[in-house]
Order: sequence, then C-alpha cells, then structure tokens
Amino acid sequence: MSDAKRLIILGSTGSIGTQTLEVIEDLNRRGEHRFEIVGLAAGSRGDELCAQAERFGVRQLAIADEAAPCAKPARRGPSAAEQLVREVDADLVVAAIVGAAGIGATLAAIERGTNVALANKESLVAAGALVIPEARRRGVAILPMDSEHSGIWQCLMGATGAGGDDVPPMRLPSSVQRVVLTASGGALRSATAEQIARATPEQALAHPNWDMGAKVTIDSASLMNKALELVEAHWLFGIEPDKLSAVIHPQSVVHAMIEMADGSVMAQMGDPDMRTPIQVALTHPHRCDGPARRLDMQRAMSLTFEPPDHERFPALRLADVVMRAGGTAGAVLNAANERAVELFLERRIPFGRITELVAGALDAMAPTPVTTLADVTSADAAARAWVDDACGVSRV
Repeated sequence: MSDAKRLIILGSTGSIGTQTLEVIEDLNRRGEHRFEIVGLAAGSRGDELCAQAERFGVRQLAIADEAAPCAKPARRGPSAAEQLVREVDADLVVAAIVGAAGIGATLAAIERGTNVALANKESLVAAGALVIPEARRRGVAILPMDSEHSGIWQCLMGATGAGGDDVPPMRLPSSVQRVVLTASGGALRSATAEQIARATPEQALAHPNWDMGAKVTIDSASLMNKALELVEAHWLFGIEPDKLSAVIHPQSVVHAMIEMADGSVMAQMGDPDMRTPIQVALTHPHRCDGPARRLDMQRAMSLTFEPPDHERFPALRLADVVMRAGGTAGAVLNAANERAVELFLERRIPFGRITELVAGALDAMAPTPVTTLADVTSADAAARAWVDDACGVSRV
C-alpha cells in the first residue's frame, strides 16, 4: 500500500478508535481512498489491541498498562503512545486517547510536523497554549473529529469558500459574528435538580443518542463535555468567549451553527453517528461515500433548541472562566473533572458533587502561565490532589 495514507491511531480500543477502524476498513474496501495503519496504541485492553493488530497487519504497538495481556511485542508504560508517535513515521495521527493521558502524544505528533485528527479535546483544554502555537509554527493541521468542531469547520469552509485550503488551527473570519455548539443535554436533560444531584452511574451513563465511552458520557450528563468543547473551539478556531455559546438540542441532528455578520445562520446537520466527522477528518479535503448512517429527510421530524439551564447544569459557566483566565486554568478544569468523574464512577461521591469540585479547584488554584508541558502536568497533578483532599480520599 505504498500510495496509502499512513495512520497511527492512539486510543484504538476506545469508542472513537474502534469507529475509526470501521471507517478505514470501509473506505479501503471501496477503494477511493486507501489507508495503511502503521501504529496502534491502547490503555489497558491488550488482548483487543492484539486482535486489532492481527486484523489490520500492524506491527508497531503501544500499551500504557505495563501488566495488560498482549501476545505481540509492544512499547509499554505511561509514555508508550508518545514513544510510538516519535519513532514511527506517519502521515496522520488520530489522537483518540481520552483525558490528559493523550496530551504528550498529541504534542509529540505536532513537534514531528505530523498532521493530527483530534478527538482528544483535553490536549487543547489543558495545553492549548502549547499545542496551537507549535502547530502554527510547524504548519501542522489539527483536523477535528468531535462532531461539534467538525460541524464548525464544515460551516466555516462553506461560509468562506475556502474548501480544503483552510484548516484548523485558524482564526475566526471577521464575517462570522457568533459560533454555537449544540448539546443533547445528556441522560439527565429532563431531570430535576434533586434527581441530578443524586443520579447513579447507571442513570448518567444512559445517553439517549450517542455511543461513547463512560467518561465522555458522564461529562455529557453534567454538560461538562460542552464546557470542554467550548474551550476547545476557542483554541481551534480562535474564537473569543463572547462569540461562543451552546444550546440544548435533544435530537443531536444539528451539530454546530455559525451566525454571519449579516444575520444569516449556517448549520451543519447529520445523523448522530461519529463515523461522519471521523471520515471528514480522514479524507479531507475530499468527500466520498462511507459507512455512516444517513439523515432521512423524508421522514417527519422536529428539531428543537432551548437555552441551557445554568442552575441545574452549572458546568457551562466554567468554560467562560477558563477561557478568560488562560494559563493553567484549563489544565485545572480538565484534571479536577477527570478525578471527580473517576470518584463518581467508583461511587465515592454523588453526581452533583462533580461540578462543585471542579469549580472549587478553579477557585483555589490561581492560574499561572503555560510555557512548557511540565507546567501543564504540574497543574494537573495539583488539581487531582486538591479534589482528593476535598473528598477525604487518601493518596497512595
């Protein structure tokens, strides 16, 4: 496959990673686009990683969990994915590791001058001050795989007529007045404040539209996922906080909208299927048939939009705090949320405590400048420790 696009997939056993493999398999079968997977990285599912490697003929593997079963040779340890990116040549790195664990490998790809298809929003939330300048300096494209950011990108391509020439990181054109992300509202959209406060993991994980991993699904239920996405959009597209907002759209058909200076609004629509934004990133600047579900425009449907209820879902307000504060605020937001979600899934704190803890960490930890990755990792560790202390959890 000498003329194929070479891919490294980080987080290959997760929700985005497995759907990326589905898209690649389908596109290779169709023959219009060809991809060769030259590296795969996973967190702990060693057996699944080995099965993927066998299925796609991949020799270069990485696994974060040193004790995870894996019959094939693999780089191991917390920096295994970053090592894979630095040692294996690729044309595109799919960054789909969930959480702060994916930041180092994403930055490594950019430092190598390799384009990134980004599904790891934490790389920008926590380290946007490092990632974006480095990408601009090296001329690296950051192609969004999140449905909302893919939607913004597609709207901007249509609005500016840039086609395939304008890719993130980019600056918002002056002709765009406002950018709106949509949120499904998650599993607890219709719940009362009391029900939200005491929701169980099972209730919070029951997302009505999307098939996502546990952490992202919990974030969707608290609307923290949308807060993270607003910060990500701020970095990807150079959008100032006062031009960014979110609305609740339960049907998940409209993924993003942009309002032009003349009042026109452009929307990107599609069935809630992550394989669409994945394919848009993989095949850019081309469009072709693929495996994603089609939106049936001949069936009766209603599309509704409503403002978010900040009293029941206060997480969205934190996005504005972080964007205006800058520095390490994004790393604190992300790390405090990751740790709080872990404690919730372990049934050690109630659901309503998640956002309270994140807000508390932001209040307690004044932001400092981010000039190196060490600044990010230090703030990350401090935020996790603050959450543990606030919850009375001993650290080993």
